[in-house]
Amino acid sequence: MIEQLTQDILTGMNGTLTEEQQNRLRMVLSNVLGGFTIEKRMTDKEQESKNNTLILKSFLSAKKVEGCSEKTLAYYESTLVKLLESIDKGLSEMTTNDVRQYLATFKERRGSSKVTIDNIRRIFSSFFSWLEDEDYIIKNPVKRIHRVRADSLVKEVISDESMEILRDSCVEMRDLAMIDLLASTGMRVGELFRINISDIDFQERQCVVFGKGNKERTVYFNARTKIHLQNYIRSREDNNPALFVSLAKPFNRLTINGIEKRLHYLGEQVNMAKVHPHKFRRTLATTAIDKGMPIEQVQKLLGHQRIDTTLHYAMVDQNNVKNSHRKFMN
Repeated sequence: MIEQLTQDILTGMNGTLTEEQQNRLRMVLSNVLGGFTIEKRMTDKEQESKNNTLILKSFLSAKKVEGCSEKTLAYYESTLVKLLESIDKGLSEMTTNDVRQYLATFKERRGSSKVTIDNIRRIFSSFFSWLEDEDYIIKNPVKRIHRVRADSLVKEVISDESMEILRDSCVEMRDLAMIDLLASTGMRVGELFRINISDIDFQERQCVVFGKGNKERTVYFNARTKIHLQNYIRSREDNNPALFVSLAKPFNRLTINGIEKRLHYLGEQVNMAKVHPHKFRRTLATTAIDKGMPIEQVQKLLGHQRIDTTLHYAMVDQNNVKNSHRKFMN
């Protein structure tokens, strides 16, 4: 910066000073300014943008301390950066109308679903509530923006027949063991990829997983899963502690993306649409409730904090509703 400043001064004096005088001036400027750090003064907008960025980093640090995953933090950051770039104001100046208009424009331009828009709204609500608690702003502008009510759609589960077709199509022991473990435990894909062989208790047919917020819980699997897991582990020729690894050397731990892609591929092989880890979780919840497991126990099994979340995951079989109506209402 000093060199650039010196050059600008000399350029401005061009034609006024002789070459010897210019060299002398350059030397004087170098000696006088050499002990200083010079920064260009930021405009009000630049300072505002810098402040917003620093505050956002503080918020993300707070969320990290609370136990949010790196994936969640990245989603928070990208969502909030878009807001800050779109609304050219300081955080203390943002109004309810600014945020509401942003959400409306975002939905219109991208054709986003109600669920997506409400997810964004919840992130904004969390951010501005934190700003209010930390005294960065006086009033939370998102308080008056109500929850976006999404349409209640019946989500698909995997039928018994489809599950057997999927199992029968597995050529690799790893894939069969992975499908069975997902189907019998209902664990999240983020929990599945972290499991090590040492986490498995074959005697009790259970294993410890770490869910959202690194919360530890025990999940249980059936006898068939136990046999397929043992067969898969015995067939391995590597020393990786991970339960599920790639099929080829260097036998790395399967990533979340790797698991999702593999399940999608297995589904495609038998013309089965939308085979993904979460579908196994939803299927387990639905089946458990359908067979009479108390909702509180299903909640514990899935690792949900709120029972409302469990009810959202599980569907009650429509045939059972029909039969119950005939039994109790006729």
